[in-house]
Amino acid sequence: MTTSSSETKIPTIEEMLDTILKHEGGFVNHPNDRGGATNFGVTIREYGEWIGRPATIQDMKNMKKEEARDIFRKKYYTKPDIDQLTPAQLQPVVFDACVLYGPKRAIIFLQKIVNEFGNVAKKDQWETEMDGVLGPHTRKLVKEICDEYTWEDVNNAYVEERIRFCEAIVRNRPSQKVFLKGWTRRANSFRRAASK
Repeated sequence: MTTSSSETKIPTIEEMLDTILKHEGGFVNHPNDRGGATNFGVTIREYGEWIGRPATIQDMKNMKKEEARDIFRKKYYTKPDIDQLTPAQLQPVVFDACVLYGPKRAIIFLQKIVNEFGNVAKKDQWETEMDGVLGPHTRKLVKEICDEYTWEDVNNAYVEERIRFCEAIVRNRPSQKVFLKGWTRRANSFRRAASK
């Protein structure tokens, strides 16, 4: 992917799903993973909701990659309106965070960044409620900030917010330290060079 705003290819939903699934891997039942058994990044609880009954370990092992793609597409991309976020170059980093932390937390990250840019730029109009909903007001402010700065600036601030959040998880729950390096590497994989 190139880094110039005017030349950056906007990934399709299928390409974003490929990236997420590459990060998530296959079946894992790590004793420190608070989500329990996962396959392709889908937790056992979440998969049970999807199939309409409590999922078993065997169900998790038998889950198809296409099911994970459908869950992510519907629950973490379309339902929270990530598909409505512009500039669309921001969608991959936010979508990936939706999968990791849930849509509400991922959108709060974005809203926090909007408020931080507003404070730095001394623009009171760049303020949004941190409610975890990607509504028209938040989307409008993200677009305005990207127009004044760059989408890469917002993207990289988002990466930093993800890393800060992961570090806070580890401070509060030291057993999660085993995941910190992977979480940080994953967040940094979305970092982009500035184009202005």
